Amino acid sequence: MGSCLSVSMPCDQAVNQVSQCLSVNGSYIYNLSKNLEALHKEMEVLKAKRDDVQARVSREEFTRRRKMLAQVQVWLKNVLDIEDEFKDLVSTSTAEVQRLCCCGLCSKNVEMSYRYGKRVIRMWKRVKSTSSQGDFDLVTEEVHVTEVEEMPIQPTIVGHEALLERVWNRLMDDGVGVLGLYGMGGVGKTTLLAQINNMFTKARGSFDIVIWVVVSKSLDILKIQEDIAKKIGLWNEEWDKENENRRALDIHNVLRRRKFVLFLDDIWAKVNLSTVGVPYPDVVNGCKVAFTTRSRGVCGRMEVDELIEVSCLGPDKSWELFQKKVGESTLKIHADIHHLARQVSGKCSGLPLALNVIGETMSCKSTVQEWRHAMDVLTLSAADFSSMKDEIFHILKYSYDSLNGEVVKSCFLYCSLFPEDYLIEKERLVDYWICEGFIDESQGRERAMNEVYEILGTLVRACLLVEGEMKNISYVTMHDVVRDMALWIASDLGKNKEIFIVQAGVDLRNMPYVKNWKGVKKMSLMRNNIERICGSLECAQLTTLFLQKNQPLVHVCSDFFMYVPMLLVLDLSGNLGLSELPLIHLVSLRYLDLSRTSLRRLHVGLQEMKKLIHLNLESTRKLVSISGISNLPSLRSLRLQGSNKTLDMSLLKELQLVEHLENLTIEVSSGMVLEQLLSSHMLVKCIQKVRFNNLGESTKVLTLPTMCVLRRLNVSGCRMGEIQIEETTPSFQNLSRIDICVCYRLKDLTWLVFAPNLVDLRVKYSNQLEEIISKEKAASVTGGHVPFQKLRSLYLCHSPMLKSICWSPSSFPCLSRISIAGCPMLRKLPLDSNSIVRFEVFFIEYREEGWIKEVEWEDEATQLRFLPLCKLGTDPTMTPSKYDSHTQSINSVVVLRHQPS
Repeated sequence: MGSCLSVSMPCDQAVNQVSQCLSVNGSYIYNLSKNLEALHKEMEVLKAKRDDVQARVSREEFTRRRKMLAQVQVWLKNVLDIEDEFKDLVSTSTAEVQRLCCCGLCSKNVEMSYRYGKRVIRMWKRVKSTSSQGDFDLVTEEVHVTEVEEMPIQPTIVGHEALLERVWNRLMDDGVGVLGLYGMGGVGKTTLLAQINNMFTKARGSFDIVIWVVVSKSLDILKIQEDIAKKIGLWNEEWDKENENRRALDIHNVLRRRKFVLFLDDIWAKVNLSTVGVPYPDVVNGCKVAFTTRSRGVCGRMEVDELIEVSCLGPDKSWELFQKKVGESTLKIHADIHHLARQVSGKCSGLPLALNVIGETMSCKSTVQEWRHAMDVLTLSAADFSSMKDEIFHILKYSYDSLNGEVVKSCFLYCSLFPEDYLIEKERLVDYWICEGFIDESQGRERAMNEVYEILGTLVRACLLVEGEMKNISYVTMHDVVRDMALWIASDLGKNKEIFIVQAGVDLRNMPYVKNWKGVKKMSLMRNNIERICGSLECAQLTTLFLQKNQPLVHVCSDFFMYVPMLLVLDLSGNLGLSELPLIHLVSLRYLDLSRTSLRRLHVGLQEMKKLIHLNLESTRKLVSISGISNLPSLRSLRLQGSNKTLDMSLLKELQLVEHLENLTIEVSSGMVLEQLLSSHMLVKCIQKVRFNNLGESTKVLTLPTMCVLRRLNVSGCRMGEIQIEETTPSFQNLSRIDICVCYRLKDLTWLVFAPNLVDLRVKYSNQLEEIISKEKAASVTGGHVPFQKLRSLYLCHSPMLKSICWSPSSFPCLSRISIAGCPMLRKLPLDSNSIVRFEVFFIEYREEGWIKEVEWEDEATQLRFLPLCKLGTDPTMTPSKYDSHTQSINSVVVLRHQPS
């Protein structure tokens, strides 16, 4: 039998429960409009509360170095989530209200309206609850940020004490907002900047915060922003997810309210401060930015207010640092060690990185033999020295790797072919690199030269080369350690040392031993003591061979050049004992320099050099013949000045057959030949340097035509009474140096107004010369320029009738030196207190002690300005030579002839 369960409930109670359920659930539908309105109002309250909290957080973070509480951050995140849900919910509210019917008491789709109404009520409750949780007493907490983070450096820094003081003083100057420190790798830039940073721990002054950021080679804006944000208390995991622009805005909002110092270490490209979010320093905000870089070009792009180069240490400071690293105990072991240590220190050439690394390596070397071995290794192959590759070369190589393009890198490595501390003439590199194929000359030499100078500028700005000038000749040099690094790179990082064989200036007396001649690509044996070269080179890949300045060299065997089919550049200059040279089978040769040798003829093998571009025979004092020169179809540059082969009619005719000739240096000793030369438009436009020597009585007036590429003019022992310029000639735009010597009939040199870029003017033994620029003649010429605007040095010697340089005070923006000797009538200089711009380097040198007392200054201000810059000189260029003594005796006779009876 089964059982039965009976439940009894009063009828009115059941009815009430069902009615209540229907009432609540029904309200989701018939109260939907009112519920939506209540939700909107509650949401507005929540948003207002959120805005208030965010404003409090921003205000406290940006002004009081505080950061948001974690619970506030969670609350704001919840508000953001609710806001997203609210937007989604109300996006369909219009459609839901329109679905209602029967005056809002029912719905066309009861189930959908019920569900939507229920969501509205739940959202309203969540908004109301979240809003009640947003009443915070505190919204931020204090951030413990170190105002200056001290950088770990050695307690005693040697060598840059004076520079440290200078950098600090300039950085503290109100007018300096952005300061750049540049220099080669390993020179101590980072150490110097770290010292400056640490100085703020003791002398912070009015700065609120000091920030240190390491940038390095790969510029990463987000990483820079992160480092700054951590320093100023902005960074957290949520902030780290923001995009670059949002980060920049936050950083800017913080830093614009603070007086900051920002250090950027090791930058390789421009760091755009606005992109990072850093307010640009100026006099108003008083903020500072200082950075280190290996590139001077980066300093320009960073728009620095102050640019300071960090250079290598001098000998004394280098030795002081090296001693410190080696240790006194090691240096005292043996007297010879102290002497050898000095030499090893010198091999570092003042580079602190090398001094530190090599000094630490040598600190445990206790025998003289170990020190001698170290010296041998550093001299012959520095890459083999312990720690050199890993701790020095790899650091320096970053500069090489950052060079743009293989051509620039090849040009840099080429500079390592020269000896240590060698002054490499820029003009010579132009010819080397064109003939090596690095530079294309097909668009003209001037464009090629501009490209070479651009490359050199790039290498200088990268601190891989140092540029300078001596006697108006521009040159570059390579730091010894950088040179060692370049040779290491050129030898495939030391894996194949016979690719680049460089033993220049090491006192070689014989050709070096090479295992595999066939692999040699470049070889430099210049500035040695090799006397004889025998055998043959089987160098299928050799393109450059430097043998210049081997003073004892007298013999090169006949088959030496038989197996170098790829040889492009051959330099044998400066070998005074070399009188014969078999130049056979040099079918690829483009560059041949035989200047300052004793060659008599140039004929053997000449016909084979169909690709020869550059031939230098200057100062070949025994040269008697260059017949066949017209058979060189590619020849563009021929240098003959100073050779025994002056221009005659035969050579003139042959030169006119050289179809592609662009550059010519020549000497002319015949008035008739000169006339023919100046009438040849083809040759005149090629003349780069020319000397007119002892032209004779036939040339009364020297009339010069347009000489577009003329750079240097020497007129010596000539009897013309005047130098004129053809009326059609606008100027000598490239003429930079003029030498006038023993031209005793010249009265003036007014034609110089047509040489606007003249740099160096030397006038000697011109007994009748009265003025340099004649006022009357200058007024009558057309097309002339204001003279001497580029003039740097002016030498006036032994011209007894000279009274005037220029008739009135003039401007000399570039002038640094005036040298006067034997000019007793020259008492008025064309100077006033505004004539000279470069007062820091300017001086007037005179030879006769009484001359300075006779000078008639323009006014008292001029005298006060220039008199302290005058000095009694002993310039060797002003001292009579044997040749000058001879010409002086001739001129004295001439003067006697012209004296009145």
